[in-house]
Amino acid sequence: MQNYPAHVASAPVSALTTNKVLRNTYLLLGATLAFSAAMAGVSMALGFPHFGLITMLVYFGLLFAVHKTQNSGWGILWTFALTGFLGLTLGPILNVYLKFLPNGSQVVMTALGATAAAFLGLSAYAVKSGRDFSFMGGFLAVGAIGAFVLGLVAYFFNMPTLSLVVSGLFVIVSGGLMLYQTSEIVRGGETNYITATVTLYVSIYNMFLSLLHLLGAVSGDD
Repeated sequence: MQNYPAHVASAPVSALTTNKVLRNTYLLLGATLAFSAAMAGVSMALGFPHFGLITMLVYFGLLFAVHKTQNSGWGILWTFALTGFLGLTLGPILNVYLKFLPNGSQVVMTALGATAAAFLGLSAYAVKSGRDFSFMGGFLAVGAIGAFVLGLVAYFFNMPTLSLVVSGLFVIVSGGLMLYQTSEIVRGGETNYITATVTLYVSIYNMFLSLLHLLGAVSGDD
């Protein structure tokens, strides 16, 4: 049983550890976002075709590599490999919006701005409020799995309306994950900045793609 003096003495160390994890997470996240954007630019310039289902296969393979090496320097390398690959997959998608929508650039920038605002706002709230969002973990896991399965159904059976619903679900789940992951770091539940970075990056990536899909659909209707 832990006595009170020991608990009080360990509190400053815990705070320092938490601040270090949060700082390292944001530094690595910023670097991976920049690298991913550069890879998206390369993909657009070279006119890469849509990656299709190979995206999921490579994604899960790289994600597995990240988690297997999360406690070593190799974890950082695999994190850049994962985020760089996802950046490459963005190129063909962005080219489609820019080429086939009359206001494609506006749609892309609006989705990007909304994603950035959501991430900054939700992260700031989680840090400043210090609230415990761990209760959301189960709901987010179920929501993510459900949205993923529905997304596969919409893809294979060509169901545009369901696809839009899935995009809406991913926006909600992604926002929840931003709150949850940041809260876990602040409260000491997450101590590995590599896995924290990957979670936040994937949340940003999914929210951006989902908003792009929703805004593109609305623009197309116009």
